[in-house]
Amino acid sequence: MVKLEEVVDEEFVREQSGPHDDDDWDTDSESDTSSIVSAPPDENFFERLSALQDMIPASTRRSVNSKVATVSSWFKSGLAMGGKTLWVVSTSALLLGVPWALAYSEEQMIVEQERQEIMNQRAQNEFMAPGTPTPGQPQGAKPAL
Repeated sequence: MVKLEEVVDEEFVREQSGPHDDDDWDTDSESDTSSIVSAPPDENFFERLSALQDMIPASTRRSVNSKVATVSSWFKSGLAMGGKTLWVVSTSALLLGVPWALAYSEEQMIVEQERQEIMNQRAQNEFMAPGTPTPGQPQGAKPAL
């Protein structure tokens, strides 16, 4: 059979240091606690945020991480595709649009010159023979003043 015996620790029996009289303790007055409170440790926002990771379960963290990775990859792919599309459209516009615009303006200048020449011929014909009808005018019509 086992016999249990209580052993008393001397630290618990020893009397504590400090005043023994209750009147010496002033609990109502303000005391200087600045020496007791230590400054917070130097840590940045990322360190504080990473310390909170244990609050969120690992499965939730993996799920959120995979969703963020998927969204960011779609966004990067979209930006890359948009850039390539913009390059193709702009170079095609320069290679096809500029020559077409130059040819169109040249055609308009030629049409305007032809119109000017016709007007000059009409004016010359009217000056040479004032009573004769012009090529586009009906036979019985009088010339305009």
